[in-house]
Amino acid sequence: MVDRKRFWKEKKVLVTGFEGFVGSHLTKALTGYGARVTGLDIKTLRKETILCPDDYKRIKVYQGSVASGAFVRGILRKHPPQVIFHLAAESIVGRSRENPLAAFTSNIAGSWEILDACRELPGLQALIVASSDKAYGAGKKLPYLETDPLLANHPYDVSKSCADLIAGTYAHTYGLPVTIIRCGNIYGPGDFNFSRLIPDALRCRVKGNILPVRSDGKYVRDYVYISDIIDGYLRAAELFKRKRLCGEAFNLSDQRPVTVIQLLQKINRLNLCTRPLKYKIMNTAKYEIRRQYLSAHKAGRVLGWRPVYDLEHGLKAAAQWYFNYFSSKS
Repeated sequence: MVDRKRFWKEKKVLVTGFEGFVGSHLTKALTGYGARVTGLDIKTLRKETILCPDDYKRIKVYQGSVASGAFVRGILRKHPPQVIFHLAAESIVGRSRENPLAAFTSNIAGSWEILDACRELPGLQALIVASSDKAYGAGKKLPYLETDPLLANHPYDVSKSCADLIAGTYAHTYGLPVTIIRCGNIYGPGDFNFSRLIPDALRCRVKGNILPVRSDGKYVRDYVYISDIIDGYLRAAELFKRKRLCGEAFNLSDQRPVTVIQLLQKINRLNLCTRPLKYKIMNTAKYEIRRQYLSAHKAGRVLGWRPVYDLEHGLKAAAQWYFNYFSSKS
């Protein structure tokens, strides 16, 4: 096992999408380990973030789009990183469906601009690219393995498939030190995208609102707690050279898929000193995959990664955070 604090101490790191849900947790972890972080995001200094003023003092902040090649190259010349975590993306499925060009620009063009700029970058040790379970599309065999084809059909899913394939191209053709991480549904404190099921369900539970469920409640997903995801990202960078991870992809999953109804039942069993969660099945979901979950055996075997939080403990931690957050707002 790598000495994490020693590995990241004074390490020069670029995090794209550093103010997003995953990016903010990753940035906070990296600065905590003493890394010298440069953060790039299309929107900075957000009101809703887990980053605090002291965190920003430790970060070189740049606002702009990863799809701007000249802008990206300028940052890399000024602050040449040893490690890059490329997380910047349009992450909301519904918005991608409404505006596919914006999703393709951010997720596909943004990825090739970062990757191509890195061809000119000396001293780059690892480039970790954030992909998604959605990149697999609606595969017939479950759970998805890293060797399964990427068969997406709809805008968000296709944007992740394309970015994933392009990242692999730069690894296999140009030897760029790329590793791809595909995650199940990530949840935890600080996710302010309430179009996602878990934060919206916890918000409704705390506030006593009725949760609209877009599907018929029988869709199946796997869920992974945010700190386990951050550990996976860090391990991929720390072990990149030793394990020869160039061009490799890894799934991160708790490997315990549940239906939407089962998830809401677990949320209702949480002791929050609030009313039970009420929900309404809308059955209006379109272009969403009914059953989707990942195998994380490769990540366990190669990276030594295993989730610390099962769904019950993760939901409990997340629920307490949201309870405190909304209580402070009232």
